[in-house]
Amino acid sequence: MTILDPSRASDPSRGKGFGWRLRLGMLLPSSNPVAEPEITRILPPGVSLNTTRLKLAGSTREDLLGMTEGVEAAVVLLSDAGIDRLLFNCTAVSTFDPEMGEALRLRMEAVAGRPAISTADGIVAAIRALGSRRVMMISPYIAPVVEREVAFLRHCGVEVVHASGMGLKEGRAMSSVEPGEWYRQAMDQAGSGADLCFLSCTAIRVFGIITDLERDLGMPVMTSNQAMIWWCLREAGVRDPLPSLGRLAA
Repeated sequence: MTILDPSRASDPSRGKGFGWRLRLGMLLPSSNPVAEPEITRILPPGVSLNTTRLKLAGSTREDLLGMTEGVEAAVVLLSDAGIDRLLFNCTAVSTFDPEMGEALRLRMEAVAGRPAISTADGIVAAIRALGSRRVMMISPYIAPVVEREVAFLRHCGVEVVHASGMGLKEGRAMSSVEPGEWYRQAMDQAGSGADLCFLSCTAIRVFGIITDLERDLGMPVMTSNQAMIWWCLREAGVRDPLPSLGRLAA
């Protein structure tokens, strides 16, 4: 059992099913209907997820940077729930530039006095853990978001051999894409020379295709929500296998 602050073990709300092992607090784009149910479904016993939202219902530069303006207030709200770790879960914002993920993490930690990560942190940690160097990235994004994420990955030492987006601008549209479409797009790039398939975006429904896609592509598959929650749990010392999340979390 992992309790980061022993003084909080007597908290009466930490009964079984209420984060007795680890209580996570997630900051999520307001238009994302996927991340909460996708992540909650696979959490190990005793790990709970509490969420608050920040306004993001578009993909312009102003929309993405606007999401970061309410970080401190959102962290205060989550802290009221007695969380142990904070998660800023948005790929497009946290990979906006090479410094954004760290800046968000430091801002959250300064307010909460608790460890924090961003989706970008999880993506980088997962790529390193898998030993990948050549990535194919498939996303729902508009072109400027794709370009910024490719620049972020290249800054991290990763060669992007294929990058695509569907031109979608907000979370509800992104979530409406059927999992089978993501599978088909990934299989279309089977001969790209990549050693990792990255399905990028926290608002796409892809947990259910990870293991099949890994089998059929013959390579690891990484998704934004998968990488983020895997890294958060590992950083907290929770190392339960999550077989539905593929090789990364096996």
